[in-house]
Amino acid sequence: MLVITDSSTLIHLAAIDRLDLLRTFFKQATVPPAVWREVVEQGGGRAGAAEVVRAHEAGWIELAKPTDVALLRLLKRDLDEGEAEAIALSLEKEVALLLVDESDAREIADLYDLPKTGTIGLLIRAKKEGLIRLLRPELDKLRRQGGFWIAESLYNRALEAVGE
Repeated sequence: MLVITDSSTLIHLAAIDRLDLLRTFFKQATVPPAVWREVVEQGGGRAGAAEVVRAHEAGWIELAKPTDVALLRLLKRDLDEGEAEAIALSLEKEVALLLVDESDAREIADLYDLPKTGTIGLLIRAKKEGLIRLLRPELDKLRRQGGFWIAESLYNRALEAVGE
């Protein structure tokens, strides 16, 4: 199962010590070079940087570069470089799942019919599969420690989805 992730999912899961969910769910995740640069090179010292390097060294996060230059140029008109590369790579590789949080990127992924989820979706799955006991504390930690903005309506829908 090919899973490609954008920066936000890596950063936010690492911020709440849940990056391991990617390995548990998918065994391996792929990141494009722009995501690597954003998380590891530009993000040194912030959540995700060291964790992603360790995951890469352990072999469960791999790098892959998109090659469709025209598609990248088009996507970069509306998205940041990491989101554009993640979507382009997802289209080139026939991804099984794209991990992306930003609403603009999610809308464009929808235009291309890419299967997607994000940090909250992964936490909901973790709760349903018994990997976390309660979703509410994880969402609260995501807000406090991860600086993740969650609309109140989405927060409540996520809790309802798992019966909390």
